[in-house]
Amino acid sequence: MSADLFISYAWTSDQHRQWVRLLASQLHQLGYVVRIDEAVDYGSSLTGFMRDVVDAHHVLLVVDENYVVRADTMPTSGVGIETKWISGAYSTKPENWLSVLWVGNPGYSLPGWMGGIDPKGFDFNAIPADGNFPGASQLNELWRWIEGLPPSSGCSISPAELRRRSARLERVDVMRDPGQYASPSLRGRTTFRHGDHAGYTIGHDEYKFVFQFSSRSPDSVYMRTDGGLEALGLVTTRDFDPATLDTFLRPGRLVQPKVGQKVVALNRHGVLCLITIEEIQHEMSVGPYTPGHVTFSWDVLAPGTTGDS
Repeated sequence: MSADLFISYAWTSDQHRQWVRLLASQLHQLGYVVRIDEAVDYGSSLTGFMRDVVDAHHVLLVVDENYVVRADTMPTSGVGIETKWISGAYSTKPENWLSVLWVGNPGYSLPGWMGGIDPKGFDFNAIPADGNFPGASQLNELWRWIEGLPPSSGCSISPAELRRRSARLERVDVMRDPGQYASPSLRGRTTFRHGDHAGYTIGHDEYKFVFQFSSRSPDSVYMRTDGGLEALGLVTTRDFDPATLDTFLRPGRLVQPKVGQKVVALNRHGVLCLITIEEIQHEMSVGPYTPGHVTFSWDVLAPGTTGDS
């Protein structure tokens, strides 16, 4: 797969290499496939660097002063080899194929082969004495060039804003994920925000139950069979024989349990589950927002657990 961006730079220092890798990481987080020359195979002009650079949609030259020296006077160095292929491919490429990032190069010098051409350039020079460090604005301009957009304007959308929008969408997707509202355990306890999802799933296979809740009163909720249950029933006595729980089942589609009450549920495999309502909270929109939720515990009556034998 061809890269969106190929980055060429001189290994001037460990600090400079780290800066380039951080730049590559930032571009990767924006969604680009990035190749840097540390991965170049110089041993084969056709299968190594030449293919990487020619097939790349864009080439970024990180030009510090050492890069210029190596490009002009050291043809067998990594930068010298890259310069040969980049300069050879340049004439066959569109105008926006190549750009220059000046780093540690206050004179904005360029390799000799670039004389007479005017590539798009981005000033990433830092002036620590003036508190001037490149950052988000330069990355924004670079991103706009890669995408073929005009320079920033009052109505432009920055990568930072796009990331914020993407994060909002992802948070909602996470909230919708059914995996957030499920437990494979046959016995447990949870707090379920019933306004966020259609139902809460417990168990698995023939021991699977999907419970649906909705608000009713400050101390009660509706429970429905709509999620795939065959029947529900309110357990109306404190002292009951687990073996006779099915006698509480009713043919209607809902029950209205209060806090502290128990409900027996029957799934389509004929398995029973005992639910205990522990807490009910209605949605509160006055003052700090409180989502509506119900806290309940469950016990699936499978062989080897309470009830069935």
